[in-house]
Amino acid sequence: MKRERSEGCLFGTAIGDALAAPTEFIRDLNAMEKRFGSREKFELIGDPALVTDDTQMALAVAEALIASETPYTAQRVEGPIRAAFVEWMDSPENNRAPGMTCLSACRGLKKGFPWVQATVSGSKGCGANMRVQVVGLLDRETTNVAALAQFQAALTHGHPTALAASDLTAFAVSDLATGGSPGGLPDRLLDYARSQQNVYHEDWLGDLWQRPGVTSPEVFIQRGWDECIDVLIRLKSALEISDRESDPCLFTGEGWIAEEALATGLLCFLLYIDEPLSALRRAAYSSGDSDSIACLTGAFAGAYIGVSAWPEDWIARIEYRNRLQAIADWLS
Repeated sequence: MKRERSEGCLFGTAIGDALAAPTEFIRDLNAMEKRFGSREKFELIGDPALVTDDTQMALAVAEALIASETPYTAQRVEGPIRAAFVEWMDSPENNRAPGMTCLSACRGLKKGFPWVQATVSGSKGCGANMRVQVVGLLDRETTNVAALAQFQAALTHGHPTALAASDLTAFAVSDLATGGSPGGLPDRLLDYARSQQNVYHEDWLGDLWQRPGVTSPEVFIQRGWDECIDVLIRLKSALEISDRESDPCLFTGEGWIAEEALATGLLCFLLYIDEPLSALRRAAYSSGDSDSIACLTGAFAGAYIGVSAWPEDWIARIEYRNRLQAIADWLS
């Protein structure tokens, strides 16, 4: 079961990303339907079906962790993650509209700057958590998943909300992959967020918190958790309405920032708990950062259902299939 859910999460990430890549920058849902047809019949395009920087960076994080010495510490994983991010930045395949925050931070990492200087301190873009899925699939008993999830985000996105949203994204993946019930997930996420409001992982994050107007690490990180709690409350309200037809971005945000990508990805998944393809299509046909929303929707659905959630033909056609499978094998 662990292998099936790991495969489901990883392939769900890539399939959601590739499915929604053509719709990412189309804001008008009517224009989307005119171009691609009805949402219910929207299919994965291409052979191979190309992913975006979302999956590429998720692969970078996963392969860096494979290369790192265990048990994981900031000192042991920083070098491999730094090297993987720089390799991604310099790759000729990095031509999928990569995020400016990631590129800016990676340029600093390549120059050898300390990561706390290279990171974009004010950014909470969804690049922080679109790539964290593999951290959520690690064994929580042997890995400080929370600190690792925040640390991989912090190398490029230094805003406290980027850290908290990445932690929550990994928590959601872990919860679903270990048998958590989807219906109770929003409440479990809220309970977890509230329990972490004053927790700063100093051994991992060092002096990232030090900036003008911030008086302590706890004050720094609390802002991130407060913003995530606010969007999770909006998620619960949206689920009470249970509107499958309206643009999900109207309820929980367009997903360009980390906490909204998490919430809108969860909304699409939880509206269609047992219909993973419908969940991905709903995410793809949205007015926001559709590929990031869909890659998280796919991660959640795959972690819950397993690899059987995805058509075999889609798995066979997805770009980087062999790399995804190798990571799933490593996790198992």
